[in-house]
Amino acid sequence: MLAIIGGSGFIGTVLAKKLKEENINFKILDKNKSQEFPDEWEYCDVTKIETLISALKNIDTIINLAAEHKDNVSPISLYYDVNVVGAENVCKAAKINSIENIIFTSSVAVYGFVEKETGEDGEYHPFNHYGKSKLEAEHVYDAWFSSHSDNKLVTIRPTVVFGENNRGNVYNLFRQIASGRFLMIGSGNNKKSMAYVENISAFIHYVSGLSVGKYVFNYVDKPDFTMNELTSVITNALGKKEKNIRVPYFIGLFGGYCFDLLSKVTGRQFPVSSVRIRKFCAKTQFKSNFIDESDFSAPVSLSEGIARTVRNEFLK
Repeated sequence: MLAIIGGSGFIGTVLAKKLKEENINFKILDKNKSQEFPDEWEYCDVTKIETLISALKNIDTIINLAAEHKDNVSPISLYYDVNVVGAENVCKAAKINSIENIIFTSSVAVYGFVEKETGEDGEYHPFNHYGKSKLEAEHVYDAWFSSHSDNKLVTIRPTVVFGENNRGNVYNLFRQIASGRFLMIGSGNNKKSMAYVENISAFIHYVSGLSVGKYVFNYVDKPDFTMNELTSVITNALGKKEKNIRVPYFIGLFGGYCFDLLSKVTGRQFPVSSVRIRKFCAKTQFKSNFIDESDFSAPVSLSEGIARTVRNEFLK
C-alpha cells in the first residue's frame, strides 16, 4: 500500500484520483482532512514522529508531498520544522516500519536563480529558506538511502506546478492575465519552466515502479514559454485580446521594495514583494537529463494544460 504524506493538498488530490482510477490501494496522511477522499485519510503531522510511526504501519511505499513552501511563511523556522525535521521523522518512521521505498518531492528551488537551462547536474544556490530547507531535506533522504542496500529513493524536483483549483502564485498570475489588466514588468522575454499537475502526478506514479536504487529527476513540461508567449496562450484559450500594461523592471522592483517596507510597518502580507518581482522577471528554465531517456510520456501537453486550467477557472 502507498502512503501519500501531504496528500490532502493540490498535487496529492490529483495523484490520489489517478491511483483510485487504477485500483491502487493508498492512504492519505495529512494534518488536514482530505475533502475528496475522507475514507482514505488519516491524521498525521510530519513534525510529530509518533503520528508517522503509527500511520505508516503496513505501508510499502512513502510518497512525501508535505512541505512548507509559501514565500512569506512566518516564523522562518517553520520551513525547517516541516521540510527538514519532517524529513528526519519520515526516515526514522520508515526504518521503524521496515519501509524501503520513498519518493520525495523536492524543488528546483535548490538551484536558486539560474542563468541558463539547468538539469539535475546544476549547482546548488538556493536563495530563500524554502530552497535551503528542501536541499537540507534531500541530504536527510540521501543518508536514509545509504543506510540500507535494499532502499529505493526517488527525489523529484518539480518546477512551479499549476492546474485546476489551485490558488497559488500561478493562479494569481493567470487571473491577472485573464482579467485584461495584466502588468507586464520587464520585457516579457524571460522564459519560465512550468509543470501541469496531471503530468507531475502521472510521473510520481510512474517512478513508483522503478527498481531499487537512487534517482533524481527535475520535472518540467516542455516547451518553456516566455512571459509574452504565456500571455498569448492564456488569452487565446479565453478568446480575448491581449491588453498588457508594460512597466520597466527597475520601477517594478522599486515598487516591490515599497511593499516590503509597508509589510514591515503594518505587519500585513501583500501579494506584491521584491522577491516575487525578482522571481517574476527571472529566467527560470530547467530540464531533465533523464526523463527523456525513459519511456515516460506526459499525458497532457503544456499548452493544453494551461488552456484547461484557465477555462476551468475563468469561463464559469
